[in-house]
Order: sequence, then structure tokens, then C-alpha cells
Amino acid sequence: MAQRGVQLDRETFSCSICLDLLKDPVTTPCGHSYCMNCIKSHWDGEDGEYSYSCPQCRETFTPRPVLLKNTMLADLVEELKKTGLQAAPADHCYAGAEDVACDVCTGRKLKAIKSCLQCLASYCEKHLQLHFESPAFVKHKLVEPSKKLQENVCSRHDEVMKMFCHTDQQLICYLCSVDVHKGHDTVSAAAKRAERQRELEVSRQNIQQRIQDREKDVKLLQQQAEAINLSADEAVEDSEKIFTELIRLLEKRSSDVKQQVRSQQEREVSRVRELQEKLEQEITELKRKDVELKKLSLTEDHNQFLHNYPSLAPLSQSASSIQIRPMSCFEDVTEAVSELRDKLQDVLREKSSTVSLTGTEVDVLLPQPEPKTRADFLKYSHEITLDPNTAYTWLLLSKGNRKATFMSQKLSYSSHPDRFTDWWQVLSRESLTGRCYWEVERRGGVYVAVAYKNIRRAGGSGKCRFGRNDKSWVLYCKNNGSTFCYNKVQTRVSGPVSSRVGVYLDHRAGILSFYSVSETMTLLHRVQTTFTQPLYAGLRLYDYESSAELCKVK
Repeated sequence: MAQRGVQLDRETFSCSICLDLLKDPVTTPCGHSYCMNCIKSHWDGEDGEYSYSCPQCRETFTPRPVLLKNTMLADLVEELKKTGLQAAPADHCYAGAEDVACDVCTGRKLKAIKSCLQCLASYCEKHLQLHFESPAFVKHKLVEPSKKLQENVCSRHDEVMKMFCHTDQQLICYLCSVDVHKGHDTVSAAAKRAERQRELEVSRQNIQQRIQDREKDVKLLQQQAEAINLSADEAVEDSEKIFTELIRLLEKRSSDVKQQVRSQQEREVSRVRELQEKLEQEITELKRKDVELKKLSLTEDHNQFLHNYPSLAPLSQSASSIQIRPMSCFEDVTEAVSELRDKLQDVLREKSSTVSLTGTEVDVLLPQPEPKTRADFLKYSHEITLDPNTAYTWLLLSKGNRKATFMSQKLSYSSHPDRFTDWWQVLSRESLTGRCYWEVERRGGVYVAVAYKNIRRAGGSGKCRFGRNDKSWVLYCKNNGSTFCYNKVQTRVSGPVSSRVGVYLDHRAGILSFYSVSETMTLLHRVQTTFTQPLYAGLRLYDYESSAELCKVK
């Protein structure tokens, strides 16, 4: 158990650069400790002129910190060395089948704690001490225990491979460089490692940036989901209130119609009853008069008949003719209500088809497949125009500011801070985000580019020239081939280029692709990066015979 504690302490007091126990330990302002020579060498090799970073947490410091030896930590490391040498190995310190064994131990071998790339051997803690104590081993490179040390040995010459052949893209030894690989482009393995290490760091930074971007996007999606849920709940609540009010209005209207119909019913029935009573009275009177006349008509005495006839009372005035309304006198009410129902149904049917979420559709953040056919690309086509305020004074813009032509004399453009003063370049008026596609019809040598708005405009340095800085990407197109350039790094693109070049941008996914457009879409070059600002389309002409036009595509 005591030995286990020593192993834990050893890890705690090891330098993360050389992976060995701290020698002349120093502590950076962020709290991490390193060997003085290790951190100095690390900072000497950094590209930054004004800032220096911690290899562990990546915190940067400006200016370069002054490092002093941490005497307390140095004393602890020395004490640890003494304790580790005096401790007896426990059973778990012996090498098992899956462990790297010490190459010096005899009999039962201990676990190796380091492997030496110069010695091509692995050492336990006891046998490793010579590397700390003898000046002969001070430049030896110690790494974590490895069973693959022999992979560092050249199979042809049995020498350690300390060189890298760019021509054949493989590790070689010094004898190989003057034998099989003679005349090849070779560098030291350490130099190649440093180059790849820088590329790795750039890749990690891009990955970390994309992780941060994705985390931000996830947070935005969560917020948008919450906003959608809240908006939907409010819409449901409001619509329920509105429909409840509408139902209440319909019920009130139904009650009003019912009351009106009943009131009219009562009036009409009362009028009919009144007329009915008058008619019944008239019928009674007529019947009585009919009896009297019948009795008079039966009188046999002529004189008596004539004497009584004038005494008969005349008939009363008959009631005026009665207009009998049709039995369906309330059909107009039913028809009106039916018409109202039909209109309401039409309105509800029309509105229900338009009642939907009117907010912007959620833009899916996961990478989308790149289009394959030109028809697919044209779905993302953008109408782009050139900004006269950015055009070099010898460039003529025509066709609605879509075509740039190099002129033989300077044009009378007004002074503007956005204008390129020394390079034959122009940027678009429109910014480009999301997924965009556009095409350029060229004549002669033309540079097809995208750039950030804050690219420098004044002067003839590379900071203003497309492809010569970290703010622009450009494909130089000519009839016999093309070249891509970013931040001064050129990449030769094989194959001929047609007179029309297509550019596809997926800003969020960090994809920029250039295509030769003819009957088919031929990929010329693709960039995978992280765009931190909106982009602008750019054109640069090579000479007086060159012209370029942003095409109208459908």
C-alpha cells in the first residue's frame, strides 16, 4: 500500500510535457507546474509573438510570464525520489501479461514506468534513476511505457528512425536518407511532429469551436422549443376564450331569434283569434237572420207577409275580406339562420386552413447533405450584386452591378473607405449566411472568392488580397487549371475548369465548395472550416483580358 501511495505522488509531481518527475519546477500564473526547461522550450516554439499559453488549460498570458523556481515543490520532488527508492515493491508492482515489463530487471520483472525512445528500452522506477542522475542520458526522450518501441527501428538498417520523408510520406532512419530515399524531401521526425502538432492544435481548436457553436445552437433550440410551447399554450388558451365567447354570442343570437319568433307568433295568433271571433259572431247573426227569413217565407197570408217584410232588420256590414297567410310564414327565419350557418361554416373552414404557427421554421442544425445535381444546387440560389463602393477604380461594373470588366483607364469613382485601393477586386453588396449557391461566368483568369467584411481594403499588402490572409478564401480559375488559396497556403487543383464556376456555401456547417459547371457539376475544391462572420462574394480579375459576371440562375 505504501508503494501505491508513492506511485500516486509520482504522477502528481510529474511534468506534463516531458512526463518525467519535475526538474527545477516552476509554476505558471494559472497554477500548473512544469520543468523550467520544458515550459521555456514550449513557449520558445509557440507561433504567438505577444501571448503564451499553458499546455494543460490553454490559458494565455501577455506578456510572457517571468518564471521562478518553486523551491518548496523542488524539495517535495527530491523527497519523493528518496522515498520511492527506499520502498520495497509490492505484488501489484510486478509486471503482468498486459503490462510493459522493465527490460533491465532479472528474475521477476517489475512494471516499467517509462520507455526511452533513444535506448529503445523500458525501465522500472529503480532502473530509471540512471536517466535522472547521469548527464549522458539528459537528452534522452522518456515517454509512457510502450510495447511498440521496435516500431521506431528501421527494418532495413536496424537504426532508430529519426527522419520523415515527405516524398514517400513515411518515417526513415538517417541511412535511409542517403540510401533508398536519397534526394527525397526529408526533415527530422521532431520537425514533422511539430508541424503535425500545430495542425492537430488547429483541428482541436476548430473542433472545440464547433462544439461551442453546437452547444450554443442546442441552447438556442431549447429556448426555441420553450418559446414554441409557451406560444402554443397561450394560443390554445386564447383560442378557447375566443371560441367560448363565440359560442356565447351564438347562444345569445339563438335566444334572440327564438324570442323574436315567439313574440311574432303570439301577435299573429292573437290577430287570427280576433278575426276568428268576429267571423263567428257574423256567422251566428247570419244564421239567426236566415231563420227569420225562412219563417217569413213560410207565411201563407200574403198581406201578413208584406206587412212583416219591411220590419226585418237589414244585414250588418260584413267583415272585409281576410288574407290568409301561407302556413310556412316563418320559413324566412329558417332560411336566414341556415344562410348564417353556411357563411359561418365557410369562414371557419377558410380560417382553419390558415390558423397555423406563423413563426420562422426551425433551421435544423445537424449537417445537411450537400446537393448533388445542379437542380439541387439551384434550390439555394441567391441573386448577388456587386457593391460599387468596394470596386477597384479600374473595374467597370455593368449589367446591374453584376459584371466586372478591367478598363484601360481609371474610372471616376468617389472616395470610399470600403474601396480596394491596390488590388483589382470587388465584393458583393449582399451578405451570405445559411445555405447559398451562385455562379460566375468568367473570361480569362478570374479569382472567385468569399471574404469577411472586415478584410483590409487600403494598401497593397497580402492583408487586402483575396486568399493571402485568414479573412478570405479564393479559387483562381484559368483555362488550363485552377489553384485554391487561403492564408497564403496554395493548393493546386487538377483538371480543366469550364467558363462557369459554381460556389456552394453552407455557412453554419462550415462548408465552402467550388464546382466546374457544364452539363454536370464537377467538384474542384471543398473547404471544411468554421465561419465566424457573415461572408461576402468576391471577384478579382487577373489582367486586361479578364471579366467576370455573377449569373442570374433559376
